[in-house]
Amino acid sequence: MQRRHFLGLLGLGGLAGLAPGLASARPKLDLSPAPGLETLELTEAEWREKLTDEQFEILREAGTEPAFSSPLDQETRKGVYHCAGCDLPLFESGMKYDSGTGWPSFFTHIQGHLLTELDFVLLIPRTEYHCARCGGHQGHVFEDGPEPTGLRWCNNGLALTFVPA
Repeated sequence: MQRRHFLGLLGLGGLAGLAPGLASARPKLDLSPAPGLETLELTEAEWREKLTDEQFEILREAGTEPAFSSPLDQETRKGVYHCAGCDLPLFESGMKYDSGTGWPSFFTHIQGHLLTELDFVLLIPRTEYHCARCGGHQGHVFEDGPEPTGLRWCNNGLALTFVPA
C-alpha cells in the first residue's frame, strides 16, 4: 500500500468526528476525460526508466517539490504546459498567474485533460488532480484563485514541461 493511501485511510477515520460539512468545503469540480483520450499505462520499471527520480516521486507517488524550486513558477513566455509523464497538454500560458505560493499556478486548465480525487493525506480533505492520460499526480486545486474561476490549480513544476509558442 502506498504511503499516501495508508495515511488517507487514517485521515478518513480521524474525520469521522469532525464537523459534517468539512468535506463539502472542497471545490465542486465536474471533470471527465476528453472524448477519445486514450490512457497510457506503464509498469513501474518503465516509469522509472522514463522519468527522473524526482519526477517519479511526484508523478507516480504523489510527492511534492519544495516551494520556489521550479523555474516554471517564474516562466512568463507564451506557450503550453504539458504533463512530464506523457506529454498531454494541461495548461496554456494565458491560464497561468503568480500566486506567490512558489509553485506554478493556473486559474483553469485544458478541459478533459485533468481528473480529480479527494486526498486525505494531511487529514483535511483536499482535491488532488492528475493527468487524465497517464494518471500522473500534478498537484492540488484550491478555492483561493483569481477570477474568473476563483480556483488555484497549484502544480508541481517537475510534473510539467513547457513548450514555448
